[in-house]
Amino acid sequence: MSVWDDLQGQAPVVTALRRAAEESAPTHAWLFTGPPGSGRSNAARAFAAALQCEQPAAADRGCGRCHACHTVLAGTHADVTRVATDKVTISIAEVRELISRAQDKPSTGRWRILIIEDADRMVERTTNVLLKAIEEPPPRTIWMLCAPSPADVIVTIRSRCRPVGLRIPPVDDVAELLARRDGVDPETARTVARMAQSHIGVARRLARDPEARARRDEIVTLPLRLSDVSGAVRAAGTLVDLAQADAEASTTARNAAEKADLLAALGLTEEDKVPPAVRSQLKHLADEQKRRATRSQRDALDRAMTDLSTFYRDVLVLQLGAHSDLVNGHLDATLRQFAEASSPETTLRRIDAIAEARERLSTNVAPLLALEAMTVSLLS
Repeated sequence: MSVWDDLQGQAPVVTALRRAAEESAPTHAWLFTGPPGSGRSNAARAFAAALQCEQPAAADRGCGRCHACHTVLAGTHADVTRVATDKVTISIAEVRELISRAQDKPSTGRWRILIIEDADRMVERTTNVLLKAIEEPPPRTIWMLCAPSPADVIVTIRSRCRPVGLRIPPVDDVAELLARRDGVDPETARTVARMAQSHIGVARRLARDPEARARRDEIVTLPLRLSDVSGAVRAAGTLVDLAQADAEASTTARNAAEKADLLAALGLTEEDKVPPAVRSQLKHLADEQKRRATRSQRDALDRAMTDLSTFYRDVLVLQLGAHSDLVNGHLDATLRQFAEASSPETTLRRIDAIAEARERLSTNVAPLLALEAMTVSLLS
């Protein structure tokens, strides 16, 4: 066992990070990039664990067995601070707090490590506050930033970081990880890994939640229910509802647990009347959860669009006779029948319509309007 075990299909990255962890003075700033699901945050945490590993021999660091490795991976190491946001952006206050922590000397480990898992969610003003801290880091402080691509981080930050690029892991590697780590049976693991297009987090959720798989199947088969304009408009509404249900499924339990924990800390129960003196704390929690819900709904809708596009991607594979596995292999017969009834040119136009809708959604267009325009376009 080692801290690198969960980095499936990333052998070149693991080799480079192992070597860096053996150095007496590793680079002070790192930028981990890769498509969603590639494991960039996992790579940053694994590297942080290797840097703090208690093994005396440099070649053995990242053992995964010592106290330092366990606490870093569990998020409880005193000298490793991780920021990950479910909100739309990382606030400037959060970054300033990180910068303040960066000035402290390590208390138990070799390094003071600060990981920002969503560096692409910082507005320019926030990033500029971070820039000076990365330019002139205190001794024994290491920054790790994670983003989908280098272009998501301003060039002044990017130029001061050592890049680490991850790729989407192969389906077989993701399936093997689910079977080994989560106990998913091999056949199901391979099916959900293919459905998730090797996105490890999505594959894991699909493996654990049959309702999530059912929602995905309803989204993917939406083209089969498009016959006229009124039906297309209804389908757009269904797509929004399914994405919202998916977002709520992933946040409802967490929100309830957070509220229960806060009430318990205040010495209250759900039935108690909240005293005026502590109402601001509950309001702050509600505001935070509302911002997180906004981000979750956007992400769920984008994921739904991605899933929908896999239907037409599979249709195009069949129409062109390409030697490529189908993402939705369980719909093989349905996909073949659909492919025979249209042309590759039509399929490409439909894929473009979905891409255009995703672009509109990224600019805060009303979701229902964007999806209605898209579903009507899918009729032609």
